[in-house]
Amino acid sequence: MKESNQTWPFTFKPVRHDAILIPEKGSFMITRRAAIAGLATTLTSLPRSGFAQAPQPQDAGKGLSGNGLTPTWTAKAAPRRLRPDASQDAELWCFNGEISPTLRLKQGVELRLNVRNETPKPISLHFHGVRGPNAMDGVGGLTQDPVQPGQTFQYALTPPDAGTYIIRPGIPGGSAEPLERGLTGLLIVEEPNPPQVDQDVALMIDDWSLNEDGSLAPFDASSGANPAGRLGNWLSVNGKATPHRVEAPQGGRVRLRLANVCNARIMRLRFDGLKPYVIGIDGQPTDTFEPLKASLPFPPGTRYDLLVDLPAEAGAKGAIQALIGNGIPLVDLVTTDQKRPALPAIKPLEPNKRLPDVIKLQNAARKDLVIKDASKDGKAAWTVNGAAGALTSAPLLKVKRGSPVVLALVNQTPFAQPMHLHGHVFRLLHPLDDGWEPYFLDTVQVPENKTVRIAVVADNPGKWLLASTVMERFDSGLWTWIEVT
Repeated sequence: MKESNQTWPFTFKPVRHDAILIPEKGSFMITRRAAIAGLATTLTSLPRSGFAQAPQPQDAGKGLSGNGLTPTWTAKAAPRRLRPDASQDAELWCFNGEISPTLRLKQGVELRLNVRNETPKPISLHFHGVRGPNAMDGVGGLTQDPVQPGQTFQYALTPPDAGTYIIRPGIPGGSAEPLERGLTGLLIVEEPNPPQVDQDVALMIDDWSLNEDGSLAPFDASSGANPAGRLGNWLSVNGKATPHRVEAPQGGRVRLRLANVCNARIMRLRFDGLKPYVIGIDGQPTDTFEPLKASLPFPPGTRYDLLVDLPAEAGAKGAIQALIGNGIPLVDLVTTDQKRPALPAIKPLEPNKRLPDVIKLQNAARKDLVIKDASKDGKAAWTVNGAAGALTSAPLLKVKRGSPVVLALVNQTPFAQPMHLHGHVFRLLHPLDDGWEPYFLDTVQVPENKTVRIAVVADNPGKWLLASTVMERFDSGLWTWIEVT
């Protein structure tokens, strides 16, 4: 960050990295009322790993890597027994029959993804966090026509930034059910010179609303009307029971890519017996730091890239827990009887030189976005500046390419509101507009009855949503859009 002896708006004060995304103590803690009891936990083992000189990816979607080719993902029904003790299948929709698939490609490589829709409803896919071309943003009705049942659409883009990104449904009014049924995945764009690790592990955290027999709870009016969104009662990692087990050699190093792909589940992560270092947030590199009190906020749409060094002893264990109720184990990390040579010290990823060093706040176009819960008669109706999102509405803001923009997200509801800006990344401003936090984001959580300000250089032309990442709220109108010309 830049510093100056001048007064606002030119002063940018240093800030502790451990203050990440925590404007107020407790703002992101899940309430006891929202906690779900009895979430099943079952150990899932993976084969032991040796010590590699290059990252060894662990992905849920085997054989789905892009690498400049043209993969095809067919969205279709794929019944699965999610919970190990289930007596009935959950009626899922999956890509190529895979739960939580992952696409990997090198930075600078073009991705051409053919999406075939064999579900009964229209779909489109949003590349959450990718600063790609507007026509490939995947917002059905705004940037493309929805892909109707029986149709195929090709997404063609070259992601400009290395990082970890979510692929998920993006039709306003029609995204919650496809997401809950399983139409989600990860896009990993690898750096030219990634950190040396023993394993590079993609971890998609999801929750599912299941009946006692293991089938999916119905998608009825009450599901969408719940202002909290559809909160599941069974957690999974990459579509499987928790905890997910990762084994690595003694003294090994693991890269963990954590993504919250839940419909509505807001949680915190806690690291027990581990010393994680954050190297990336929402796909963008950041100065390496340890989380404050070994804990991180984790609303839907958020991603973290972490490096974890394991002890130089056999059988050492560490865990990642979701702070829901008394805590739910998500990931177990265990050292094997193998040893590896000492690794160099952890260092930050190379900075993204495509992002602006400075945002000229004094020249910024400014706009307030007032979020309200206008629900009545048992129907959820979320509004931004008095109106629910509509594809026929005018843009909230229209600016020329390269313009700095400051948006005040005013949450006048008793619910924390995670919000995602499409096609861009932004800085989280200090409360007095006298500086910003030292990381870029594309998803931010606004605490209940609070205001958060973000600053962005609007450098990507097109029509871009600013939308809730709680899918039921998104479907109920909690979104707006800006236009960059």
